[in-house]
Amino acid sequence: METLFAEIKDGIVVRVIVVDPKNAPDEAAGIAFCQRLLGGEWKQTYPDGHKRKRYAGIGYSFNEQRDAFIPPKPYNSWVLDDDCNWIAPKTKPVSQEGKLHSWDEDTQEWIKKEVDLITGEIVDAK
Repeated sequence: METLFAEIKDGIVVRVIVVDPKNAPDEAAGIAFCQRLLGGEWKQTYPDGHKRKRYAGIGYSFNEQRDAFIPPKPYNSWVLDDDCNWIAPKTKPVSQEGKLHSWDEDTQEWIKKEVDLITGEIVDAK
């Protein structure tokens, strides 16, 4: 089984590497291995997100107080909830078949989009 570690620089994930489990029988040993090999600050990350809220991605931040990897903030108006998910100021409408919604930061509204079933392109709803 793979053991994965994220390098964190100035609170941001800059890379994620695979470490052979024999070099990382536990998180502390894995961190020590990564530091000996590459230097820097490391945290173990898990593909299924069962620890630290989610799998670390490049550009994600690491919040020490929450012990969580947090994706980049999608829009300035969105806020982080207790589960480390970004939440829009308004609830996203329930999509119907062939309909999508995208956030418009300027209007602070969800904009209805449609999927052209022939081309697969996303277009503004009529």
